[in-house]
Amino acid sequence: MTKPNSISSYLPPNFDAQPIGLIAGKGLYPILMAERIRAAGLPLRLISFKGETEASLIESIPPQQHLQIKVGQLGKLLKSLKKLGCHYAVMAGQITPKRLFHGLHPDLKALAILNSLKIKNAETIFGAIAAEIEAIDIQMLDARSFLDDQLASEGLMTEGKLKAPMEFIQHGIQIAKGITELDIGQGAVVRKGTVLAVEAYEGTDPMLQRAGAFKTDGLIFVKTVKRQQDYRFDVPVFGERTLDVMHQAGIQTAALEVDRVIMLDKDSLLKKAATLKIELLGYHS
Repeated sequence: MTKPNSISSYLPPNFDAQPIGLIAGKGLYPILMAERIRAAGLPLRLISFKGETEASLIESIPPQQHLQIKVGQLGKLLKSLKKLGCHYAVMAGQITPKRLFHGLHPDLKALAILNSLKIKNAETIFGAIAAEIEAIDIQMLDARSFLDDQLASEGLMTEGKLKAPMEFIQHGIQIAKGITELDIGQGAVVRKGTVLAVEAYEGTDPMLQRAGAFKTDGLIFVKTVKRQQDYRFDVPVFGERTLDVMHQAGIQTAALEVDRVIMLDKDSLLKKAATLKIELLGYHS
């Protein structure tokens, strides 16, 4: 029996060394997850999405331990997890948002679920998928598993003294928390008590670009989660691309919720943030 706490504090108490099915979307997140699972000596299986999952991740997995599906093929996803002998499954990485409207290939299983949902957002869609996976006796893992040291930590994570006033950061946290309760998004940009932009279905980067269009100073970006967040999916991620977009938009402060926001390749991010003169603060809500 593998001791879960020695690997990650986000693994279930009954965790043992059975095959883990990584359901991998875009970007660095699933790549880091795969690296950590392998480094822990655990058996890894990969479910990739055609046109979404990074080629480098697919190439790193032996062919007999990988199956590819199209976005929307829920029935095939379930069969693939079973075929690969997965005891656990974990979701990591985004699917391009516009896929919900163009390029979706729903099978009968997916159509049945989509038709049953009156409200279609990340929580309802991924929650329904997670329920289907667990219905075939595959346990869904917390999407922060194996990435404990990649989470936002308390206080100013970059060097120096915090420049943004705490009263304005607190205002941003209040706004970001408010929009999560309305199922709008997980982030907001504020300036001196004014809301400039909130994140919706389009994602973080377009929101930051909209805020940057005001061409003003003192902008604060806040990233958060729902008070009742389901950590099996839709865990917020902060990566190098977001830093670049912040820099282009003239946003010099980001507040990230402690132990709730994943910072992809955290050490490199902090070094890059210092180079770009962006301060990164970890907060508790």
